[in-house]
Amino acid sequence: MKSLLLTLWLAGSLASYAQMATQATPADKVNVAKGFQVELLYSVPKETEGSWVAMTQDDQGRLICSDQYGALYRITPGAKAADTKVEKLSIDFGHCQGLLYHDGALYGVVNDDAYQGRGLYRCKDTNGDDQFDVVELLRPFPGKAGEHGPHGVVASPDGKSLYVMCGNQTPEPSCETSRVPRHWGEDQLFPMLLGRGFMRDTLAPGGWLAKTDLDGKRWELINIGTRNTYDIAINRHGDLFGFDADMEWDTGMPWYRPTRVCFMQSGGEFGWRTCSKKWPVRWEDSLPPVVDIGPGSPTGVAFGYGAKFPVKYHDALYICDWSYGKMYAVHLVPNGAGYTGTAEEFMSGSPLPLTDIEVSKKDGAMYVSVGGRKVQSGLYRVTYTGTEKSEGMNKSEASDLAKIRASLENPGTSVEAAWPHLSSTDRHLRFAARIALEHQPLASWKDKALSEANPRAALTALMALARSSGGDKMLLKPILDALGKIDFTSLKGLDRSTLIRNYMLAFARLGEPDAATKADLIAKLNPLFPTHDTGLNRDLAELLVFLGDAGIVAKAAPLVNDSPTQEEQIDYARILRFAKVGWTKELRADYFRWFLRAANYKGGASFDLFIGEIKKDALATMTLEEKQAIKDVLDAKPEIQAPSFTAKPMQFVKAWTVTDLEKSLGVGLEGNRNFQNGRNMFGAATCFACHRFNNEGGAVGPDLTSVAGKYSPRDLLEHILEPSKEISDQYGSTVFTKKDGSQVVGRIANMKENIMMVCTNMMDPNNFTNVDARDVVKTEESKVSMMPPGLLYMLKEDDILDLMAYLLSKGNPEDPVFVK
Repeated sequence: MKSLLLTLWLAGSLASYAQMATQATPADKVNVAKGFQVELLYSVPKETEGSWVAMTQDDQGRLICSDQYGALYRITPGAKAADTKVEKLSIDFGHCQGLLYHDGALYGVVNDDAYQGRGLYRCKDTNGDDQFDVVELLRPFPGKAGEHGPHGVVASPDGKSLYVMCGNQTPEPSCETSRVPRHWGEDQLFPMLLGRGFMRDTLAPGGWLAKTDLDGKRWELINIGTRNTYDIAINRHGDLFGFDADMEWDTGMPWYRPTRVCFMQSGGEFGWRTCSKKWPVRWEDSLPPVVDIGPGSPTGVAFGYGAKFPVKYHDALYICDWSYGKMYAVHLVPNGAGYTGTAEEFMSGSPLPLTDIEVSKKDGAMYVSVGGRKVQSGLYRVTYTGTEKSEGMNKSEASDLAKIRASLENPGTSVEAAWPHLSSTDRHLRFAARIALEHQPLASWKDKALSEANPRAALTALMALARSSGGDKMLLKPILDALGKIDFTSLKGLDRSTLIRNYMLAFARLGEPDAATKADLIAKLNPLFPTHDTGLNRDLAELLVFLGDAGIVAKAAPLVNDSPTQEEQIDYARILRFAKVGWTKELRADYFRWFLRAANYKGGASFDLFIGEIKKDALATMTLEEKQAIKDVLDAKPEIQAPSFTAKPMQFVKAWTVTDLEKSLGVGLEGNRNFQNGRNMFGAATCFACHRFNNEGGAVGPDLTSVAGKYSPRDLLEHILEPSKEISDQYGSTVFTKKDGSQVVGRIANMKENIMMVCTNMMDPNNFTNVDARDVVKTEESKVSMMPPGLLYMLKEDDILDLMAYLLSKGNPEDPVFVK
């Protein structure tokens, strides 16, 4: 009897999971924030209705969805799933990655060769029969079909214009006007590293946002420098936001940028460049993100306006991550002329390939589509069933600084109106003032920039001058003279980085200086290295290597081995690969020994190729005699072992428990802690491999920059020592049990049709196990964290306390807990 029951149960389970492979993930398998409810309204028949990627709502509250490779469908949501009606629209149109019903018409953004190719289209119902019968191409987009093509379309707040978002595989279509000064460049000192070379020939501006009238006749370029922002949304102040993509092949490299929410400021530049040329956040010629999210694949975004949600969620920006099946509620906070924000996981599932969001004007519910790349598609409804008061909104006005920024963004802003704001303490305001300046004739402000006495205003004005120079080499000496008058020691924080960045910009735009100027600059800049700012150190090192400084090698080469993070070590190796003078035999040998360690480091698909290119370039600077002198090192083969980010051997100290250490968390963290040692221990314990802190480190685990505001010292210590005690849904893993009884444990990182690519090791983010959804008989949340235990067992108690103080300082070495 038991055998029969087991057979019947197994048959039922297999049938159930076989059915799941052809239906969207059940609502009870979807996690959602407390007080909310998820309903699965419709599982899309994949063979007949495709996989839905874009959604909008018409003036009757009906949803319109587009199959990625097929037709349009209109959905009338019912009170329950069985009452939901789906109809295929009769018009021969679809293939849209952006949809907008506005002013009685349906706008669609096509991102392939269907119909008349990529572009912005408009569909109309000309005879009133409730079916669109005319489709017209309003603007074709150049380039070839690809996933980084044209995407989202939204209406402006006044309803008179449209904004269209395009990825970096779409060349800018010769917009008639531009809020971005048309003198963008690559702006790097050294040649790029190619890796696998994806989009190696794509230069600035990269991804872009444009505005057009409702007929698509006149276009204005709004901002540039994104990678592949799929969708955009506008807040009540009229400010635009997007969710930009990472380059997963760059994982583990110093130029990796996680997916991030950006305030899409008018005239903005966000610093995407191809391969290894991406700009770091510290460079002021670009804008910083509002919040970093981590690895993923951004898709639809929307504000919660109109939802019958509590105020906190009504005002949130919702962003979809297709790869990891997560929707975040981003709680934005005005910050001067810009914004800061925090991301809260709102909805997740495995799999849950989210594609778009619509908040219904009719019933106040949130509708969510899943699909894309021919995977199983579906439509969900999210409603609030909790006890908090729903609806309402935050009616706060824009800040005074935001209003000034908006006024500076108006075309034609004069030099006189912009100049006072070049010295603003607000980065977004300085940026807007500089862009206004760059739009004016150079002759009207060049002399004023060269003679500006205020250091911060001079930094901003000279950045504008270098960028606006048009390659006029006669401007190099005046710019260098003006920069030379600025006292580095009187500057603080980002201003120091901007001074060094301005030198880099001047040389990138105007060429190398003469030998005497190089010698003067080396004498001035070399004594500044190193500082307490790791990003500034790398810029200083790169500038000094570019100038041919023999002295920087002895200072920077040891950091290839001694820096606490994989990314920092790689960056120094990259910078020093072109240093031709200043080497000793010992420094060379230690530099190339690092490559033996780096062979065990992990990263994205281009990781090994990038490391190989660095080594190849470094070898090319050496003579045969120099190579022969360290032949034993160059011929050595790496030993395959676990990655170690410290050259100093680590030994087991103790299997620490919370009880062992909690007595030291009070007085022990109150002062005399060592910031640099805390940072070094964050690397030695391999924390940087997975976690981002203060814009450094990996991104597959949570960003720890804000832990000081979330955890007490004891709670933080407990999370580190006992990672499986409480596992966040955001970073938990899933157990996939297959028909043959085998199991795969990890996080879905990518999908295509029925294949799920599962990341099983956070330390090796490019190593995937393919799982066919049709072979899975059971999915459940893992009770074991992907974060390994015992990471602190190699540290002494003082090292652990330094590490804790470092984390609780938010990465600020000026925190009073540290030794001065």
